[in-house]
Amino acid sequence: QVQLVESGGGLVQAGESLRLSCVVSGSIFSIEYMGWYRQAPGKQRELVATLTGSARTNYQDSVKGRFTISRDNAKNTLYLRMSSLKPEDTAVYYCHALQGSDSSWGQGTQVTVSS
Repeated sequence: QVQLVESGGGLVQAGESLRLSCVVSGSIFSIEYMGWYRQAPGKQRELVATLTGSARTNYQDSVKGRFTISRDNAKNTLYLRMSSLKPEDTAVYYCHALQGSDSSWGQGTQVTVSS
């Protein structure tokens, strides 16, 4: 399994932007599937965006056009660029990596959007 460390969360106002980072121990190049998930208080963890090794992306409908997932293989880092943030985007955001049968999660980073 790889180790994942997220950063970049914080408190912002509605309409502002944030960029989350997820640093991967080892080589990100060999990971075929990575994604960002989030969990709001009292709710189940939900998929936000995914990115495959072949650069295919998938987004939750509520974030399409506002969030962008990307990766930098040279920096072993996965990103989530979030713009036009809304109060309903408030959650703990988790990075996820799937490599074969190995599933890894980061510890999460809190994003709070005030109205």
